[in-house]
Amino acid sequence: MLVALLVVAASAAPAHASPGDRIQDLGVPLQDVLLIGGTVAPGPDGRTVLWGASSGAPAHLNAVDPATGAEVARYDLPEAGGSWAVEATPDGSVYVGSYGDGRLYRWTAAGVQDLGRPIASENFIWSVAAGEGATVYGGTSPGGRLFGYDPATGVRDYGKLSATHAYVRSVSVTGGKIYAGTEAPAKVFEVDVASGQSVELPTPPGLDPVGKWAYDVNAVDGYLYVRYGGATPGPLHVWDIAARQWVDALDQAHGLDVSPPDAEGRIYFVKGGELVRYDPRTRTVTSTGMPFTGRVSNTRGIGWAELGLPDYPGKSIVGLLWRGLMFRYNPETGARSFVQTGVRGEPIDVTAMSEGPDGRVYLGGFLNGGFAAINPQSGEREEFHTFSQSEDMTTHDGKLYVGAYPEARVYGYDPALPWNSTEYSPSPEPGPAANPARLFDFAADHQIRPRAMVSAGRYLAVGTMPDLGHLGGVLALYDGENVTSQRHVIPDQSIVSLAYRDGVVYGGTSIYSGQSATPPTQTEARLFAWSVAQNRLLWEMVPAPGKPAIPALTFDDRGRLWGIAGGEVFGVDPGSRKVVSRVTLSASKSASGQLAFNRQDRKLYGAHAGQSLFSLDPRTRRHAVLKEGPVHHLAVHRSGDVYFAEGSRLFRLQQIR
Repeated sequence: MLVALLVVAASAAPAHASPGDRIQDLGVPLQDVLLIGGTVAPGPDGRTVLWGASSGAPAHLNAVDPATGAEVARYDLPEAGGSWAVEATPDGSVYVGSYGDGRLYRWTAAGVQDLGRPIASENFIWSVAAGEGATVYGGTSPGGRLFGYDPATGVRDYGKLSATHAYVRSVSVTGGKIYAGTEAPAKVFEVDVASGQSVELPTPPGLDPVGKWAYDVNAVDGYLYVRYGGATPGPLHVWDIAARQWVDALDQAHGLDVSPPDAEGRIYFVKGGELVRYDPRTRTVTSTGMPFTGRVSNTRGIGWAELGLPDYPGKSIVGLLWRGLMFRYNPETGARSFVQTGVRGEPIDVTAMSEGPDGRVYLGGFLNGGFAAINPQSGEREEFHTFSQSEDMTTHDGKLYVGAYPEARVYGYDPALPWNSTEYSPSPEPGPAANPARLFDFAADHQIRPRAMVSAGRYLAVGTMPDLGHLGGVLALYDGENVTSQRHVIPDQSIVSLAYRDGVVYGGTSIYSGQSATPPTQTEARLFAWSVAQNRLLWEMVPAPGKPAIPALTFDDRGRLWGIAGGEVFGVDPGSRKVVSRVTLSASKSASGQLAFNRQDRKLYGAHAGQSLFSLDPRTRRHAVLKEGPVHHLAVHRSGDVYFAEGSRLFRLQQIR
């Protein structure tokens, strides 16, 4: 049922406040290493190094000595946030393709050159592959384009490979052909370097490409190795390039690369949590006994290097892992080891924060994630742990619950027990239970972000955003043992904010999917009410016409429900189901925003469209800008202090006492 909208209060004039020294800069609480793209190639002095791009602001290109783990060189990548795409070309150049701005960089002995965007419409370079000389080829999104770059002739745009795909996820080159893989439903194309004409390879027998990406494509010594699936292990199919047929399939293959061949044409990669050797001629897999543990065991560049160490004669397999570890294995002696490299951690943007059950303030971050606890008295960080990207946090029934990306995973954390993330940062002590414990996820419902969580009586309520190519979020209720869920509460809309009162969960939606390349079918966000006891939709309405998202909801002390949508703050009387107050901050239609009620001073505090921190008196509708800046996330502490983040920096607005 769509409820009529009635505005009975006008907006108030804006003002600027001067909180002065009430705002404290608490520094950078989240800092860690995240290496995504990498390769093994000659370094600045000609010796083989591990090249890896570390995410940051800006990102950096790092060169690591595989014998010691020491960082031997570090280069800024201006305007880049990070990179999946690092490759060396035969002339000795190292290319990096960035995400966020879709720029291409070239390292030579003279340093790093920013080559700009190869394709103006593309903001993400997913993969780059070496051609002849100094030539490189790359794949992009959101247009799903393939390009080539030659320093002598510039950029060649090969165009869009598929009318129905937005990503060229993986690229490899051999024998005058470019091989390129797409997102789901997975396709692999063979493109002639000279003519640009493309042919789609057949799908491997027995493989259903729906829901799977051609995530990794590696051309090695006459064979094409294509891993289908996503970031987690999946089937690796082997294509004989000369015979033009699929000849083998290997299950539980990790990404992101396979090694160059040894003298007998055999390759190394990680399979089922172990480094293995594969012979494509005999189609046999040989164990090395080297285990890889944790949620993510994808290699970030894997190759051969002479280490000059006693247990590592001749050439050894070496590579990088995502949190700054390197690995090495010697086929002759069987020696193996993991070594923490000297790659420096980078500040991580805060993406989630909440007061925990112990009164501390907890923070989670973007991409490289991280998990930190802040002492509310001193403002100092007391704990930091490596963890997943966090989408939201909330306290419920004595625990802190964390929503993690991808797969819309939900974890429960008990601050009274030792930290032990078996997936990301396991305890050094044997035997402790997982804490945070992974409770459930919504991957089967094609969900990717648990964007909203709230304590709802005896339940934890969760709202999600779907994965690429899907629309429609999930509303779920968890009672400590079982999960019940409903998708498409509002058709084709994600659930991005939740509030609870008197047996009813209130939700704010977004017209967008959890991945920006999926076009919306709806035009404006909705507010809905859901009965917990009856497990049904009570009503829905459009409280902010024309706005694409309602990213935050909160109740004040009078039972009025407040939300933010773009540049508007609105108040709803749940009883009459009408908008009874509206304050216009700007004309923004941003999908970003935060809003929380402070019971100490009975004011609303909000983050406005990534532009400012503001306060609003719900009784008088007077509002004030407290600090201008890129504020996207905040939390109100029981003390009345307001914690907020600008990118990676944490601030505290102290309550006047």
